[in-house]
Amino acid sequence: MNQIKIDKIKKEYQVLKKDLENPANFSDLKKLKNLNQELSELEEVFGSIEKLEKIERELVENKKIIEEETGELQEMAQEEEENLQTSLLKTEQELEKLLLPNDPRDKKNIIVEIRAGAGGDEASLFTGELFKMYSKYAEKNNWKTEISNSHPNELGGFKEVIFEIFGKNVFSKLKFESGVHRVQRIPETEKQGRIHTSTITVAVLPQAEKTDLIIKPDELRIDTFASSGPGGQSVNTTNSAVRITHLPTGTMVSCQDQKSQLQNKEKAMQVLRSRILAKIEEEEETKASSERKEQIGTGSRNEKIRTYNFPQDRITDHRIKVSWSNIESILNGNLEEIVDELQQKELEMKMQNEN
Repeated sequence: MNQIKIDKIKKEYQVLKKDLENPANFSDLKKLKNLNQELSELEEVFGSIEKLEKIERELVENKKIIEEETGELQEMAQEEEENLQTSLLKTEQELEKLLLPNDPRDKKNIIVEIRAGAGGDEASLFTGELFKMYSKYAEKNNWKTEISNSHPNELGGFKEVIFEIFGKNVFSKLKFESGVHRVQRIPETEKQGRIHTSTITVAVLPQAEKTDLIIKPDELRIDTFASSGPGGQSVNTTNSAVRITHLPTGTMVSCQDQKSQLQNKEKAMQVLRSRILAKIEEEEETKASSERKEQIGTGSRNEKIRTYNFPQDRITDHRIKVSWSNIESILNGNLEEIVDELQQKELEMKMQNEN
């Protein structure tokens, strides 16, 4: 157990509490909000430290009873010793996890980009099914989902769909979804019963704030055009859709699903910022990947991460080599088992790295 880190957290917590109780800070609402947020982030780990120290005190007192008393009182203390040791071990493990370094992006909202890859109409249909899966999972977690841009087809699928998910710790739960998702099944249009393999790419980007990345107006080219629906036909007569190109990087973002040109421009800028920042972070991670044991894959769009095998009713995550059954239930938003397994693997790798 890292006692230096524990002492540092205890000191930080006490300082924050004093600052919050200081009348001199009451008039500064922004500062109070930041202090409350910092305190809130430390509360869980501080509570675990207090719990551990309480158990340690009880063990010392209990040991004195065992050494100094006899008879029934001593027997009761010996029984309590076993319970206290069990609680101590459990609390130490909980605290060890809480003391691990956090990904500062874990609490961020996200932008999800799903695109049909190889497989034609079948890939587009599965793009729609993955969008439904993430939307249902978001609903189960009381998160809000909002489409930024989409290109539906006549079959009810999507060539591309980009959407935002707002809520608590969204990135921490869905950050491992980035990569190539492969589906193996017999399409409804397949008369000879042959299994087809299609691919879909998913990118999960932590939502960038304006302060995270400064983009100058002269670095942008902004074009407007009429929104299009399935098949590419125009669905309105005004140029409400927006396409923004970031000239230094060549990054291009389109947005057409909002009601006005201004709203589409705001959404497109949000996606653009997040996409550029994610690329910068990915390049930095790639440079450091040889030194990072806690990384599960690279999050690259080219990395095959998962296969959905319908004939065998099996989903396999290739990074951790774990499979699950009941595809229909998972595609209906019941992603908990997969998310928990990936988070647990990340935790194990982080603990390995610390040791």
